Amino acid sequence: YQLMDTRVPPHAAVAETVQATQGLKKPWARGLVNAVLREYQRKQAALEPELAQDLEAHYAHPSWWISTLKKAWPTQWESILQANNERPPFALRVNQRHFTRAAYLEKITEPTTIIAETTQGFILEQPVQVEELPGFAEGDISVQDGAAQLAAELLQLQPQQAVLDACAAPGGKLTHLLEVEPKLARCVAVEIDRERLQAIKENLTRLGLEVDCICADAAMTEEWWDGKSFDRILLDAPCSASGVVRRHPDIKLLRQPTDIKSLAKEQLSMLEALWPTLASDGLLLYATCSIFPAENSDIIKAFLATHPDAIEDKIEANWGIECEFGRQILPGMHQMDGFYYARLKKQ
Repeated sequence: YQLMDTRVPPHAAVAETVQATQGLKKPWARGLVNAVLREYQRKQAALEPELAQDLEAHYAHPSWWISTLKKAWPTQWESILQANNERPPFALRVNQRHFTRAAYLEKITEPTTIIAETTQGFILEQPVQVEELPGFAEGDISVQDGAAQLAAELLQLQPQQAVLDACAAPGGKLTHLLEVEPKLARCVAVEIDRERLQAIKENLTRLGLEVDCICADAAMTEEWWDGKSFDRILLDAPCSASGVVRRHPDIKLLRQPTDIKSLAKEQLSMLEALWPTLASDGLLLYATCSIFPAENSDIIKAFLATHPDAIEDKIEANWGIECEFGRQILPGMHQMDGFYYARLKKQ
């Protein structure tokens, strides 16, 4: 990257990269790194035209990923790939139980940008360690992407409601729910991974919040549900994470085309399992950090076709793209991660 796209002198780029193998305690890689970079320098003029023609190399994404995006988002696929390769913003959420956004920003000296689509979100232009954020230990502030901050508002919470967060880890959306509506009658968090459940509890402790935390498979309702209906359900379903590649670049290599079909099956299964736990006139918010329709609008379409007691509660918003069902935020849009939301109402 330095040799191709930056102004770093070639000799410095090579020397510093080779030297980095020492700091990484990988001395065996020294010769390999040097050889690869030197060979690239020798063949740079011949290689770069070929690289431009090779989509995988040019966009740094697998070919199946590129072709899937082209089909799903024919006019936006290229901007999605470019956004995936950029540095993600350092987005934060002000705890509205402690401060307004404007009041908290008076405590910040570094440049910031308000996330206009949210009520409490902003971006710190220069990332810092969370411990350096004013009031972090006291729960005044949380790290959370702007797209994820939309969930709490979309649930239309009211006092004395019973709320379920079905796949709660690491707890960012869960804690936001309680900040938005502190007078809930009941809030239950279900998480299948015990270690990730511990992360939820740590977040709750830092923010001074209490929730009924259950370690279980949310889809296996017979193992954890007490039969009391929920007025609101947040289903942040397990997905390909194709919308957060810029935060987790290894997703591009770890994810395989066959994963999408199996994930879609799991998502629909979870939605069907949780639906009976929702009270009449209740709302279920289906969310993923995916940008593939097979995990998003296709799931909602299939669910509605087989559940006559479910209707889409259309999301009217100034963010994202309206889909056949739900709304999609693409990576980089509104300085947010890729995210999908659909809201269902039980008749």
